[in-house]
Amino acid sequence: MKKSLIFRILAVSLLLGSCASPKKFVYLQDMVPGESYPVDIKHEALIMCDDRLKITVNSKNPELAIPFNIHEGSFRVSADGNISTYSNGSSVREEGYRVDVDGYIDFPILGKLHVAGLTVNQAIDLIGTKIVEGNYMKDPLVSIEFLNFKYTVMGAVTSTGNYSVTGDRVTIFEALARAGGLTQKARLDRITVFREVGDSREMYVADIRSKEIFNSPCYYLQQNDIVYAEPKYLKKDAEDRGWQIGTTVLSIVTAVCSVLWAINSFN
Repeated sequence: MKKSLIFRILAVSLLLGSCASPKKFVYLQDMVPGESYPVDIKHEALIMCDDRLKITVNSKNPELAIPFNIHEGSFRVSADGNISTYSNGSSVREEGYRVDVDGYIDFPILGKLHVAGLTVNQAIDLIGTKIVEGNYMKDPLVSIEFLNFKYTVMGAVTSTGNYSVTGDRVTIFEALARAGGLTQKARLDRITVFREVGDSREMYVADIRSKEIFNSPCYYLQQNDIVYAEPKYLKKDAEDRGWQIGTTVLSIVTAVCSVLWAINSFN
């Protein structure tokens, strides 16, 4: 009876051991406690084609700003000079201003404006300058927000897919975390970011084990970036091989113990 109990305990222990997590990733391995590292507090995402922007114009005289905030419907001026809006009966349009394939938005009063490739602050300056130059108002206050800042995560992550966020400051670590983190098959030294720059695409390869990631142009993502966590294809490091061998041995030992336990129970 005692031998039977021992065999059972040994078999269960080995089986549980074979299911344990093999390792945990260590990011930023070369960072030193107490040492400071630079932060790009002025990072701004670039406006891209197919972006959707929320643009608001304000002024000390609110009535002057109304025509620039007409994205749906129309406006009219009454006999006493007051400006009001009304619906033109058309179907509801999507929120915000869409940047077309040529990089333009169709903005009220000002017409076509090329904003692709500009930062938000540069686009704000452009609209504000156009309003002043047209003598529409002297003190425009323009604000712009992304409505559909998105990126894609693929490869050796828990959950691949397209992700949308509010704001425009997303780091590569935040993108991987939103995708459920890396799997055990991911290469920490080969996290690749594909980015649209003008009429071309660029590729950046980041090693997230190193503090140098902070200086990488892909540390902060841009609109429509594709993050690809490269898996380990042909080569496995020593730890992976060791874990694979250890798991195989434990499985064999577990099977043998199960057979011995069965034989002992039968006898």
